[in-house]
Amino acid sequence: MTIDILHPQGWAPAKGYANGVAAEGRQVFIAGQIGWNEKCELVSDDFVAQVEQALKNIVAVLKEAGGGPEHLVRLTWYLTDKREYVSRQKELGEAYRRVLGKNFPAMSAFVVMALIEDRAKVEIEATAVVPSR
Repeated sequence: MTIDILHPQGWAPAKGYANGVAAEGRQVFIAGQIGWNEKCELVSDDFVAQVEQALKNIVAVLKEAGGGPEHLVRLTWYLTDKREYVSRQKELGEAYRRVLGKNFPAMSAFVVMALIEDRAKVEIEATAVVPSR
């Protein structure tokens, strides 16, 4: 299995994400995950705590497919508060690295009016490519 980070020559470095990823292997699509535990209980009302739990949930689902954070090729974030996301970048980065290490796939982020779970502040969906079985 190979994953290549795509970075056009002359572009400024991407910080905390990749502009593009090319990969070969078994594709894994992970539904949007929020900051709740295995009992579907939100772990906190804190934004960063919810992000960290959502990322842990992604890793748990990915493990079921025989993969790990290094196999992620795309993350899509849905946020309810842009200001909180921007103002807490340092904390977010720390939580991200605790769970995913220094793996930075292609990413997009969208600000949405609300999520289905009323207290959820973030939902993250993922795509990964793991070695074929």
